[in-house]
Amino acid sequence: MKLTLRVWRQKNAGADGAMSTYEVDGISPDMSFLEMLDTLNEELIVKGEDPVAFDHDCREGICGACSLVINGDAHGPERTTSCQLHMRSFQDGDTIDVEPWRAAAFPVVKDLVVDRSAFDRIIQAGGYITAPTGAAPEAHATPVPKPDADFAFEHAECIGCGACVAACPNGSAMLFTSAKVNHLNVLPQGSPERETRVLDMVDQMDAEGFGGCTLTGECATACPKGIPLPSIAAMNKEWLRAQRRVARR
Repeated sequence: MKLTLRVWRQKNAGADGAMSTYEVDGISPDMSFLEMLDTLNEELIVKGEDPVAFDHDCREGICGACSLVINGDAHGPERTTSCQLHMRSFQDGDTIDVEPWRAAAFPVVKDLVVDRSAFDRIIQAGGYITAPTGAAPEAHATPVPKPDADFAFEHAECIGCGACVAACPNGSAMLFTSAKVNHLNVLPQGSPERETRVLDMVDQMDAEGFGGCTLTGECATACPKGIPLPSIAAMNKEWLRAQRRVARR
């Protein structure tokens, strides 16, 4: 396959960026999208040019590091992570635009790399449980109803890639935050911080500068792990419950 790549190049956070055009040839349909970018970078290095900076780690669809907007879609045309997107999803002769996440809360570091530490700070605000030290408790000491366990596992699948923010026209982080809140709030182990968790994490989300949610649904459509849109409604319910209980004190 021979492809034309239009890639966002930006030297650093303070510099102006622009799209640069590259031609790559000999691309196998079985390559992943990141392997295709590796091929481009090898050619750039041979020419003495600066390779394209992009995030990656596991390349197995687990870590969420591969944050790319491909032809206007977060992670590309398939509902998967960029590292699991294969070049068979494109045609010989295609022109492909590759850009970083576009959100005020995710400033560009260089080229396709953005700073997603805002997500880390949301987790730090309440994404934890109180656990006693010492030996592990008996596995069956705290029974969890099957529907609650399924609900928690569904939301625990969030890998924090940020595709929901990149896809949202408002740059909202509601789907990510709701996944982290709902994952813990439904479990008995998360009960002690149930109220403070949702209040603190939502406050931190707002402080990071993410946009407001208008339930357009693009976040759930782009999520590679299928976090459902009703997750946001469940978090809003938790937030209202916590607000009422705090007001009564």
